[in-house]
Amino acid sequence: MIRCNAIGRSWLAAAMLLAGLAGLAGPASAQDSWIGSWGASPAFPVGPELNNATIRQLVRISAGGSKVRVRFTNETGTQPVVIGAATIARPGNAPGSIDPTSSKALTFGGATSITVPPGAPAISDPIDLTVSPLDSLSISLFVSRWTGPSVVHPLGVQTAWVSIAGDSTTAPTLPDATESTMRILLSRVDVAAAGGTVVTLGDSITDGYGSGTDANRRWPDILAERLAKAGGPAVGVVNAGISGNRILHDLPEQLFGPSALSRFDRDVLSVPGVRWVVIMEGINDIGHSGSAGLAEQAVSADEIIGGLRQLVTRAHGAGLKAYCATLTPYEGTVFAGYYNAEGETKRQAVNQWIRTGKGCDAVIDFDSVVRDPAQPSKVKAEFDVGDHLHPNAAGYEAMANSVDLELFK
Repeated sequence: MIRCNAIGRSWLAAAMLLAGLAGLAGPASAQDSWIGSWGASPAFPVGPELNNATIRQLVRISAGGSKVRVRFTNETGTQPVVIGAATIARPGNAPGSIDPTSSKALTFGGATSITVPPGAPAISDPIDLTVSPLDSLSISLFVSRWTGPSVVHPLGVQTAWVSIAGDSTTAPTLPDATESTMRILLSRVDVAAAGGTVVTLGDSITDGYGSGTDANRRWPDILAERLAKAGGPAVGVVNAGISGNRILHDLPEQLFGPSALSRFDRDVLSVPGVRWVVIMEGINDIGHSGSAGLAEQAVSADEIIGGLRQLVTRAHGAGLKAYCATLTPYEGTVFAGYYNAEGETKRQAVNQWIRTGKGCDAVIDFDSVVRDPAQPSKVKAEFDVGDHLHPNAAGYEAMANSVDLELFK
């Protein structure tokens, strides 16, 4: 009996210690929890080979909070990535600059450096930094050894700066910097707040193709603005679009993967505080087999619907609401081989299932927003970026404004 009590006291002491450590590392109050506030899904390792380099990237978060942590990625990489130093700061007045008085070091288990093996992310320790909705933050990362081809999000639609001059993470301006529009080794920012997160899973139309560099006019950006303006509990928006993405196939050599089915756990279910997912995938499953000369990857409407069913089932299994967005029109697209009448029939069949199949928790009808009423298989001229496939900034705004904010309460 005495021994059992001693064991019990040991377990109690250990539990109290763990609880105390969790409190030190966790959100600021019992009401706060970690939620995703910004994201860029990693594709394949097709980025620059870096060594002794500092990368500085600007992000605009969606929800505010009392603490911040950053997720770096080597999840599709082939070589270890050594993070020698990393910082977060408020942006300065000049492009690529920071306010040095606001700079804070990011640590990993208390250490200022970490080696990230292939296939893994690295999440920083929380830092005390109160941020407001739609704040911009500058994240600087020093890689101290050769990365091999780096893991990137190819369509960043945001300027990044790269300096091959050692650790310049705290420098107000990077020396001899070159510019990139990729997101390099950076995949998410989380904040401590009372609320939840919506993840937008999609392709280039979710990724923001044609929305304008450094403009923050992707439709998820505008949705984040509407949610912030609406007030109430924080709702973070994490953009998990990858340009060219498909539900059923990868295409590494053309940057389009990983497929939605293979990345769903990583890009949706791993996001802290996720409660909702908006799925807008399938148009590239229809078009890419023709445009890329991959006849063996042609799929039927039923196969696309089957993939969507799988995504919804996995979302429900994790307790999420799954909202399906209809596929937008693309007749006349400039991408050779992408459109044909058979593909349009498939798009209509997929949209019919989304609208009437009762597989999703709600329908977000982007097709009805951007289509030309006189020619429903085409994008409305005022919403067409010019390639007859992607919306322009006005089209993205109309899409975001059509979303019922009640879905996220």
